Amino acid sequence: MTSRTRPPIEIGLTAAIVAIDGGSPQILVAGAGLPTGPFDPLAHRTFEIGLRTFVEEQTALSVGYVEQLYTFGDRGRHARVGDTDPHAVSIGYLALTRMPEEADALKAAGGRFEPWYKFFPWEDWRGGRPALLDTILPALSEWSKTPERLPGRMPRKERLRQAFGTEGSPWDEERVLERYELIYEAGLTIEARRDGRETALARARQHELGEPMPLDHRRILATAIARLRAKLKYRPVVFELMAPEFTLTELQNTVEAIAGRHLHKQNFRRLMESTALVEPTGETSTATGGRPAAMFRFRREVLDERPSAGVRFGGR
Repeated sequence: MTSRTRPPIEIGLTAAIVAIDGGSPQILVAGAGLPTGPFDPLAHRTFEIGLRTFVEEQTALSVGYVEQLYTFGDRGRHARVGDTDPHAVSIGYLALTRMPEEADALKAAGGRFEPWYKFFPWEDWRGGRPALLDTILPALSEWSKTPERLPGRMPRKERLRQAFGTEGSPWDEERVLERYELIYEAGLTIEARRDGRETALARARQHELGEPMPLDHRRILATAIARLRAKLKYRPVVFELMAPEFTLTELQNTVEAIAGRHLHKQNFRRLMESTALVEPTGETSTATGGRPAAMFRFRREVLDERPSAGVRFGGR
């Protein structure tokens, strides 16, 4: 058996750090992409310690809730053909924080928050069906008529139906990654052209389908959005994004911002009452300028009372 030199591998830690500002989900950006740093096994005992360390160094921000998402290691994500440089493996993380009151330190460190729908505009249905789908769906429909190249994989037309709710199927807000993967594979993103995808190079022009990101950062962000949308329904993670005290309207606006769709006001309030996730503080707020609104706080005791304590919002 002949031996060959294996290419070196670098492990990078990439964080999708989410906050809420003015009813809009925000993602922390450092430079042009997500905060990213190398894992140093001599300096960091765990991946999470490494992540928290470089995030604070790059953004002056200390994150709270952190969850590992996925390992992204496909060759060709950013390498050129014949490239023998170290192969980069990215471990993606979802982190939640509250919007910092003072942004000077964040800006000085080169970090800033951007609306996540700037990168995924077709995911926001709060104002109705996104107009951008009128550009995306015809292109995907045409592409789906070509046969799937990978054996055993679901036909492209079926993947399109499930991901985008075509042919009468419902839109599933959790299929964020599947939708982005289809758009990328069909060569509709700037990243696909940058990576040399044949489908992208064959197109005469590229559509403006959201703000691009370096490397596979938009794929990592899509995974984070999907995970958070799913997690809302069975874990009380939304309260990691809320102030210690809030109104039910503020809470509903936050859930809607993450899910990308509106919820029925009275149904949402009945849900909060039946799940006992929140309790009144006895205080009121006049911030909206209208009638005083009751203030609430998260009941942390609910974590001991039952294993699944999320915001189980229903259909449209």
